[in-house]
Amino acid sequence: MDSASPEARTNEVTPMTTTTEAPVGAGSGAITVTKQSGVIGAIVTGLDLSKPMDDATYDLLHQAILEHCVICIRGQASMTSEDQLEYAKRWGEVAVHPYVPSIEGYPGVMKIYDPNPITQTWHSDTTHAERPPSLTILLARTIPPFGGDTMWANAYSAYDGLSEGLQETLGSLRAVHQGTALAADAGLDAEAVKSVHPVVRTHPETGRKALFVNGNYVANFEGWSVEDSAPLLHYLYRQFERPEYQYRHHWQEGDLVMWDNRSTQHSVVGDTNGAERVLHRITIRGDVPK
Repeated sequence: MDSASPEARTNEVTPMTTTTEAPVGAGSGAITVTKQSGVIGAIVTGLDLSKPMDDATYDLLHQAILEHCVICIRGQASMTSEDQLEYAKRWGEVAVHPYVPSIEGYPGVMKIYDPNPITQTWHSDTTHAERPPSLTILLARTIPPFGGDTMWANAYSAYDGLSEGLQETLGSLRAVHQGTALAADAGLDAEAVKSVHPVVRTHPETGRKALFVNGNYVANFEGWSVEDSAPLLHYLYRQFERPEYQYRHHWQEGDLVMWDNRSTQHSVVGDTNGAERVLHRITIRGDVPK
């Protein structure tokens, strides 16, 4: 990727400022980062990500992700799958899903269809992996005339809102994450898509603690039966349903939304009435949760 010029670096500011001068090569106008809710979400404008991204632009977006957990970069309809992959590689190693196929010719790019029961459950992506994704990059290709919004919830807030006693209890627990039924359909053994992770993980960059259990992948607490685990797990899942922890995104064609799977969960609203909804997803391999 192109390196930022000295002039670009002198104009770097934090994403809390809603308007800043665009780094060289990033776009033709000002870059804006606009906060969308109390604890999560921001809209970014003024970028063309089909062009090479310089270091100053990367630094600005990286800071925005850490601060807002979810960012939507508007106006990226001209991006090709090659562009999306090149952009994704700037953020780390592209992960190929173990049992959901990629788009032919583009390993790591997954086609996301209409809302379904799996995507409508609050979850973080593929947490059954030993190294779950750090980031997800989702590009809107076809958007229905109504419905199909995606909601994100702040996992830091979900943890911070718990009582000190419960936080202390959860700090000693680990949860068993298991791949979905699609793994069995693909012929994978259950042990191949199972990992054990801490219930509360510490973000490797921010140092903040986040609740790290979700209804799609967690089977039980390690050392607990499924039956004994269920009441507490369901209580923890409900924390992500609190509106004050959420941002609801109304998609536009060409939106490129990035989010931090280590500090968020998401859920799709299944109200498209069957209208076509297509997005292309790439995930970036993360670290082993600690």
